[in-house]
Amino acid sequence: MQEPSISTSTPTSRAVQLEAFGDHEALHLREVPTPQAGPQQIRVRVTAAGLNPMDWFMTSDADTAARFGLSLPSGFGTDYAGVVDQIGDGVSEFAVGDRVFGGAMSRAIADHLVIDIAGTIPAGGEAHHTPDGLEDRTAAILTIAGRTAAAAIAVVNPKPNDTLLIGGAGGGVGVFAVQLARLAGARVIGTGSATSADALRALGAEPVTYGEGLADRLRTLAPHGITAAIDLYGTDTAQIARDLGVPDERITTIAARVEGITPANGANTSRETIQEIARLVASNQLRIPIAASFPVEQIRTAVEQQSNRHVHGKIVIDL
Repeated sequence: MQEPSISTSTPTSRAVQLEAFGDHEALHLREVPTPQAGPQQIRVRVTAAGLNPMDWFMTSDADTAARFGLSLPSGFGTDYAGVVDQIGDGVSEFAVGDRVFGGAMSRAIADHLVIDIAGTIPAGGEAHHTPDGLEDRTAAILTIAGRTAAAAIAVVNPKPNDTLLIGGAGGGVGVFAVQLARLAGARVIGTGSATSADALRALGAEPVTYGEGLADRLRTLAPHGITAAIDLYGTDTAQIARDLGVPDERITTIAARVEGITPANGANTSRETIQEIARLVASNQLRIPIAASFPVEQIRTAVEQQSNRHVHGKIVIDL
């Protein structure tokens, strides 16, 4: 899938791009002009990038892409980790050689990435120093899922006397949410397929299979009741939580909206939140499983696997 280099004297490097919005078959590995850091910017030599459902959702069709401000040709991927290899004028927070991680919406899967020091993930990107003891592959999967999980946890605010139900607990956001809730002292029950039970137990959750009869299984598993719920997939978990008597203010969703329930938005979390998550991972207080890794040349295969929504953990792209 490697495309021929463009004929130019300008330095080039690789980037995953779409020239049409659509499924994974629209992804191409291209040679593009290597970006240069301007004032208040750093350039990162990306070593690893993490996949998230939002990556392929945002680029699935032209109307959805337009809602996120994306136009063609578009990059792909948001989470990244790497090493600063160029700094622009006025930058004092970072130096060449610093290891960094962060997010840059729909352009992270590239050899080189320019980040605005004062930017945000949608506008200019964001960068954080990678803590010692945290390898790049793991740092590259923290930002979007970690921010989203932290936002969901903040809405329901689990305490040691809570029994928290997490729908879709084995997915990329779920692995963070389960462990953050357990660190807060809550009992966690996580829904998933029968094949995800061992993975959920390893994270500290009590597994329960989703689907028909879930409410009855939960009544058996938690006879004293569910006190809070996070729906990481759609609305089914939120509706069942309501049926089991959980008040709306102790329920949240991330992938759909339910009237009366506050949705969680990772964009509302602070920079300090993701930095704290990175410190927790570096100190082995959080364990983020990597389900698979692929070289960037296999980006289509990686996205196809990630989009089937049955991956236990995160998928990493190596550059």
